[in-house]
Amino acid sequence: VQLQESGPGLVKPSQTLSLTCTVSGGSITSGYYYWNWIRQPPGKGLEWLGTIAASGSTYYRPSLKSRTSISRDTSKNQFTLRLSSVTPEDTAKYFCVRDRLFRNSWSFENGSWGQGTQVTVSS
Repeated sequence: VQLQESGPGLVKPSQTLSLTCTVSGGSITSGYYYWNWIRQPPGKGLEWLGTIAASGSTYYRPSLKSRTSISRDTSKNQFTLRLSSVTPEDTAKYFCVRDRLFRNSWSFENGSWGQGTQVTVSS
């Protein structure tokens, strides 16, 4: 499977960040996979943001739940992260990841990763 993130590299504070993960080599609706968004702020560790399961169920990091939404377009085999009311603290490299297990703690050894996309929040 291959995953590719896309979206704007620069977002203004208070705006909504929207990133899309395009998946090839596997359907986002088949099997028992979980499709995840993870980020890594500069100089910090990996932070799980949320998950959409093959079933369509969604799960979010509790501290970000009020600002986070994950949806999918099955016709395009894509899933999308929306993070509202962004601040400079949301500056990070954002990754989409597939895994067989549901996790809220991650390392690069887990799952299949996209290459990541850098997002900077700045006016």
